[in-house]
Amino acid sequence: MDFVANRGSDRVYIQSALEMRTPEKAAQEKASLLGINDSFKKVVLVRDVVRPLRDERGVVTMSVFDFLLDENSLAGI
Repeated sequence: MDFVANRGSDRVYIQSALEMRTPEKAAQEKASLLGINDSFKKVVLVRDVVRPLRDERGVVTMSVFDFLLDENSLAGI
């Protein structure tokens, strides 16, 4: 995991990746987040322009551009 962001009692774990074009690369990038055993948000930020997507384990993949430019980007996930 690359970053941990805290605001009050909220926490978000963030992993950054240039791209995740294969299932193997996605699994590699998500592995560190999945090792954290709590209920806080876990996010993978990618350079590609993608729609935010939550996988079956609760990890959200989203564009770094959405994350940086939309102050509410984490609100709906």
